[in-house]
Amino acid sequence: MEHQEGKQEFNITVYTENQVGLLNRIAIIFTRRKINIDSLNTSPSEVGSVHRFNIVITETEDVVRKLCRQIEKQVEVLKAYYHTNEDVIWQELALYKLSTDVIAEKVSVERLLRENGARTVAIRKDYTVFETTGHREETDNLLSILQPYGLIEFVRSARVAIIKDSEGFNAKLREFERLEPGDEVIENEFLNEGDQVFTM
Repeated sequence: MEHQEGKQEFNITVYTENQVGLLNRIAIIFTRRKINIDSLNTSPSEVGSVHRFNIVITETEDVVRKLCRQIEKQVEVLKAYYHTNEDVIWQELALYKLSTDVIAEKVSVERLLRENGARTVAIRKDYTVFETTGHREETDNLLSILQPYGLIEFVRSARVAIIKDSEGFNAKLREFERLEPGDEVIENEFLNEGDQVFTM
């Protein structure tokens, strides 16, 4: 992927309390700065009460650093990290829908799917759905391979990413889970310690 000078893909991981409306407030931080979000995934984390956002943008490190600081100002945000693609293990899932007749007629299609690590997830009389996981280049490659065979539908998920070196923060998450404050003062003290508590 070619990027403008100094720009590259960054994975922003945001750990939050699960609050209604938070996604909208985080999205506004990007919108105000006219920054396009390439991918956004939100899911539970390894700690029941903590939610995790994975946001992919193409920007300079300086811009990404400032964004993370801004995101952390949201009350429910515990910590925001950013990493390059080299610092994370990531995957995207893609689904491809093709005519069942085309697959039956052209043996080469099945071979191409096998070679690209695709597996069948649904077979109907009029269509068959295949699934593959991988990096963007891999799912894009299979997309271009299948286009000549009358691809009916294509969809790709948002990126999911695991930080390679995240043990330190996991310990802090577990600590937060133990505190589970009924007492607001404890919660605020814990969160306001900010980077000291959450350094990795």
